[in-house]
Amino acid sequence: MAITAQMVKELREKTGAGMMDCKKALQETEGDIEKAIDYLREKGIAKAAKKSDRIAAEGSAHIEVDGNYAVLMEVNCETDFVTKNDQFQNLLKELGAHLLSQKPASVEEALQQPLNGNGEVVETYINSAIAKIGEKISLRRFSIVEKGDNDAFGAYIHMGGNIGVLTLLEGTTDEGLAKDVAMHIAAVNPRYVSRDEVSEEEVNAEREVLKTQALNEGKPANIVEKMVEGRLGKFFEEICLLEQSFVKDPDQKVKKYVSDKGASVKGFVRYQVGEGMEKREDNFAEEVMSQVKR
Repeated sequence: MAITAQMVKELREKTGAGMMDCKKALQETEGDIEKAIDYLREKGIAKAAKKSDRIAAEGSAHIEVDGNYAVLMEVNCETDFVTKNDQFQNLLKELGAHLLSQKPASVEEALQQPLNGNGEVVETYINSAIAKIGEKISLRRFSIVEKGDNDAFGAYIHMGGNIGVLTLLEGTTDEGLAKDVAMHIAAVNPRYVSRDEVSEEEVNAEREVLKTQALNEGKPANIVEKMVEGRLGKFFEEICLLEQSFVKDPDQKVKKYVSDKGASVKGFVRYQVGEGMEKREDNFAEEVMSQVKR
């Protein structure tokens, strides 16, 4: 029988499984919703769906490099413990290799792409891992970066995957230098490469704040402007990589340290796992009491 969009929608609502998984389940069971639910359960997909409302704000950043392409991604799970699991580590490598070979434009596109040429899509692969590992797992985001033959990637993973940084340096093939810059970015967390990237709107907003601060300090109006411009320099040092003192050599700015080696920073990506996400708040005492009462 013909599988309608309404049938797929109903099955998705009942199981939380992905659209393609639901469609396949209905095709395999000739449109029988209940049998389709059993089919998904047997495949471990419905089990994964039951975990879809859990908070997964832990996880790991991961970097894969293949020639002139590199990818930095964040994969989330529910507990930090799972990130040490061999199955989870293998999943990171598989996903990284897939992203580099297929170069999808978005997470949504990546999830519907066949993995390993066996017809299984990435979303189903992740759901299978959920069934085995027992926690909600999700591919949150990724960035694919391309370099030239005379450029260098800097790959750095900090604290077992809590922070991942991928840098691109032009004019050098020194991966050690590129990694040093990545380590600096992991530690200091700049938002931009240079002040040229900061929008005029953001600069003007900061200028107004600094002006108000100076006036509130009772500074004469005729010197406020000079003070504001001086303090703006500090603002750029805080948010712009090239303006910062290099962590491995604080006497030099990052820009000079890199340029002295004939290189320049083309760009960087920095992921901190769980940033901007709702974090689960564990109350150990309550958890113990809930176990005692059972």
